[in-house]
Amino acid sequence: MSRKSDWIIGGVLIVSVFVFLLFFGLVLFGVLLNSEGSFSYTGQRIALIEINGPITNARGTVKQIIKYREDDSVSAIVLRVDSPGGVVAPTQEIFEELRKTRETGKIIVASMGSIAASGGYYIACAADSIVANPGTLTGSIGVIFELPNAEGLMEKLGVNWEVIKSGRHKDIGSLARSMTDEEVRLMQTVVDDVYNQFVDVVTAYRPLSRTKVIELADGRIYTGNQAQPLHLVDRLGTYEDAIALAAEMAGITGKPNIVSERAKTFIELLMENLDSKAGVRSSGIIEYRYQ
Repeated sequence: MSRKSDWIIGGVLIVSVFVFLLFFGLVLFGVLLNSEGSFSYTGQRIALIEINGPITNARGTVKQIIKYREDDSVSAIVLRVDSPGGVVAPTQEIFEELRKTRETGKIIVASMGSIAASGGYYIACAADSIVANPGTLTGSIGVIFELPNAEGLMEKLGVNWEVIKSGRHKDIGSLARSMTDEEVRLMQTVVDDVYNQFVDVVTAYRPLSRTKVIELADGRIYTGNQAQPLHLVDRLGTYEDAIALAAEMAGITGKPNIVSERAKTFIELLMENLDSKAGVRSSGIIEYRYQ
């Protein structure tokens, strides 16, 4: 009976030691594993930041940019852009953080996917070099403001829209009525101002004169093949070519170690999109967006 008890006690001890070692190993692995899913080390790395879909919220992207800017083990950033553009302010916030990062001396290479137009192109201008596929749709340098007008429908339904306002322009963009000629002129000045900000960025960060940028910036799109000789992009190539270029510009020898954030789930992307759009579409919003 005593011998049987010894075997049981010994078995329990062995299992306990095994569980402890397994737990210790998992903890150690978690320490070694960084948030991007690759082992942390002090060598040079390339960070991948992805801009996918309409740009409606800058928080997550800005957080990544700052993180990699302050990480001395990251020598370069590859900005993978696959976006038709988006809301003005988030686009500008992302651009500004990229600009600050570039000014620290950290290399930034933009890699264009299927589309990098309007706001997507705006962001790419912050890079040291822009790489586009021959069939990438890019350009669309311009600004758009649009809103619904349901005045006719509301009249047919017998719906009255009562408005109490502090000034005659406070309800510009109301879906219950058409804008007056004066209001159209006012909104045009706003759109023109934001458009000029876009032109200023392209002029400052691309090898083009302002006159040439204005000539190209009528809202039209270009393929990567068309954009390259116009100096809107620097070279034609794939994502892998952009990685290789970033490594070369950063002086990284051998195959670079790529780090990136965990991809967002569909639900996260949906909630972020709903959060950013809540309460703004009914009154219109100015966007750098390819139609």
